[in-house]
Amino acid sequence: MKKPLIASTFAFATLFTACGGAGPAATSAPSGGATSAAADPCGVPVRGKCPTESTALTGAGATFPAPIYTKWVDEYNKLTSVQINYQAVGSGGGIKSFTDKTVDFGASDVPLTDAQIDAIGGGLYLVPTVMGAVVPTYNIPNVTASLKFTPDALAGMFLGTITRWNDPKIAGENTGVALPDMAITTVHRSDGSGTTGVFTDYLSKISADWKTKVGSATSVNWPGGVGGSGNAGVAGAVKSTPGAVGYVELIYAIQNKISYGVVKNAAGKYVEASLDATTKAADGFTMPDLGNLRGQQPKISITNATNAEAWPISTFTFLIVAKDYSDKGKAQAILRFAWYGTHDGQIFTRDLGYAPLPSGVVTSAEAVLRAVTSGGSPVLPK
Repeated sequence: MKKPLIASTFAFATLFTACGGAGPAATSAPSGGATSAAADPCGVPVRGKCPTESTALTGAGATFPAPIYTKWVDEYNKLTSVQINYQAVGSGGGIKSFTDKTVDFGASDVPLTDAQIDAIGGGLYLVPTVMGAVVPTYNIPNVTASLKFTPDALAGMFLGTITRWNDPKIAGENTGVALPDMAITTVHRSDGSGTTGVFTDYLSKISADWKTKVGSATSVNWPGGVGGSGNAGVAGAVKSTPGAVGYVELIYAIQNKISYGVVKNAAGKYVEASLDATTKAADGFTMPDLGNLRGQQPKISITNATNAEAWPISTFTFLIVAKDYSDKGKAQAILRFAWYGTHDGQIFTRDLGYAPLPSGVVTSAEAVLRAVTSGGSPVLPK
């Protein structure tokens, strides 16, 4: 049953600072067979302090992974005493901050475009960290059922070609639900957002009209509707607007007990959003070269996956790191933190509402992290 929409009770903090504290860090995740810390304290897996790594880092970007990044920041601090400030400003803000070199690393829910890659001097790598999903949420008075949406219905509502809730393209898939003759108001992110990037990437795959008229990006020219800043802004606008439909991250919907719909996937099956269904979207996926990113954006996308059990609006999220760092101490701290997150840190994923990385994607992350250099020399020991 569809639960009533409620006001957001969880707000992503905009600044996360590791502050130490008691308690063991997670150590049971795979280590990738790396050199032990006993042989090299600055190697991986991370088992303690590295005397030459920087003790402070700054990062900025996607809001979606902010809760798990906060956990990793805290656990990494317990192991190493490194302080990491991560500003959850959205993927667009993270890409801009990394491009402007005002942070040590960025974060994005979507791969960068060729133009964004070209704007970053010195090159970059993407490091996949966890997986998540985007879900449609809505507010229809007196409707408590979990609605079913076809791809055509979702695209039509946001294109403005489906304007009322009792349209046959919606009502026909929801027999037994008394959908009212009520206007549909679409709600979208007003900020540069990886969530928007994922949602519009999906719409571009399932609708030729959407791809031609709107396209996919972290910010697009929406055909209509109203905007809200962040997941909280979208959820708040949906809650306060009878007849509204919007999109939020699955983890946000779960944490705030916001109801969301069921979507028909590429195999023609209605699938409920879940961590398992998100993981299914990456079944058999082979990550392309994350160090040669121009033209690779479509190949990194896992929206509209063909697996019959997959949630169709799923995604990886990424850290953005430089190909070469002039400051080796910072490079050591960044790479060791990223290695910790993609290995030991994966044990926190499900409890925090994320899907863990498939083993093949972890291997891709390892290759990227070992490729980063400082002054032309690899940072992580062999």
